Amino acid sequence: MKITVVGSGYVGLVSGTCLAEVGNDVLCLDVDPEKIRILEEGGIPIYEPGLQEMVRRNVAAGRLHFTTDVDRAVHHGTIQFIAVGTPPDEDGSADMKYVLAAARNIGQRMTDYKVIVDKSTVPVGTADMVREAVAAALKQRGAQVPYAVVSNPEFLKEGAAVEDFMRPDRIIVGADDEQAILLMRALYAPFQRNHERLIVTDVRSAELTKYAANAMLATRISFMNELANLAEKLGADIEMVRQGIGSDPRIGYDFLYPGCGYGGSCFPKDVKALVKTAADKAGLELKVLTAVEQANDAQKHVLSGKIKAHFGADLRGRHFALWGLAFKPNTDDMRDAPSRTLIADLLAAGASVAAYDPVAMDEAKRIFGTEPKLRYGASPSACLDDADALVIVTEWKEFRSPDFDGIKSRLKAPVVFDGRNLYDPKLVRGMGIEYLPIGR
Repeated sequence: MKITVVGSGYVGLVSGTCLAEVGNDVLCLDVDPEKIRILEEGGIPIYEPGLQEMVRRNVAAGRLHFTTDVDRAVHHGTIQFIAVGTPPDEDGSADMKYVLAAARNIGQRMTDYKVIVDKSTVPVGTADMVREAVAAALKQRGAQVPYAVVSNPEFLKEGAAVEDFMRPDRIIVGADDEQAILLMRALYAPFQRNHERLIVTDVRSAELTKYAANAMLATRISFMNELANLAEKLGADIEMVRQGIGSDPRIGYDFLYPGCGYGGSCFPKDVKALVKTAADKAGLELKVLTAVEQANDAQKHVLSGKIKAHFGADLRGRHFALWGLAFKPNTDDMRDAPSRTLIADLLAAGASVAAYDPVAMDEAKRIFGTEPKLRYGASPSACLDDADALVIVTEWKEFRSPDFDGIKSRLKAPVVFDGRNLYDPKLVRGMGIEYLPIGR
């Protein structure tokens, strides 16, 4: 099947590559010529485990192509995926200008039946806007060309996106056009040979499902973070609480890990957008999600609060080792990452920071520029020298079993602030290290 993917960022590149992997002829379009150059030369503009090898394999097989040519892209695919960015606007709503520009480009050039698929995370009602944008472009041309608009939200976890696409939990298709539904079933058949995972809904229900899923996961995280803060005050252990409530099958264990807040490209943006959608389109105040967002904003300051409680509010002359910059492991994404809030808090209080992350240090350098009080270590241990304490922000695997004797000997004082609860408090404290996790 011939497929066009508009937008070669995180969602578009993963989706296009995985669709090519099962035999489709995929053309990925992007307006950024530098990004296309990188892809054509065998690189990828993002970090995602397993993706670069898959891109190279499918380019070599002639199934995956890249272009900046809009005409070529529109004429290539019967199915046209729109996977462009929807960044948050100043008021928290999703910015739809790139989605609608993509729709207009298709409407201005299409000459035969197209299935236009919203893959980007978009507010409820976007499919109607896309349909109207295409119709307006066709009318301006004086052309009558059949098309369908489908909502097919992505459910990809950064760091496991290839696996999620190739072995999906569910495939949501929101559509009211029978031919489009048949084509989408055929497209996704290779990904659900074991059992049916494709759920067909109306378009608006599909659009809301994506936001609802992310909002629910964000809610669980903020709930556990608030419980962790309470457990700490009451002398309880949040890890024991987590095991106790997670054993209830109605609750389960997933997304019950407390920490220093959530970040990334999805949860913060989608919670804001859903709250904004409810207020603007339905006149409803989503009180729970408003509280989720407020709790998460506060949680990002918990580590700096612990540090100031220990060393004092004035951190001038203090130096800290920081492990982990990405908002989660297996990605270089630092959008809304807790590390950004922590570093800003420490620098504002007068401290200096030596940071390490396996893949996100280039991104950190881009964000923080030539900040004189922030430097980067070549390894986790390289950050420890002359540091007053170690602060752990991201739960990378390489941080899970460190040399505690080495940490103790290289720090000025054996103090560890753990924003991800990686270690057994009794074990670490038994080694003579002052250990300050979240809620334990």
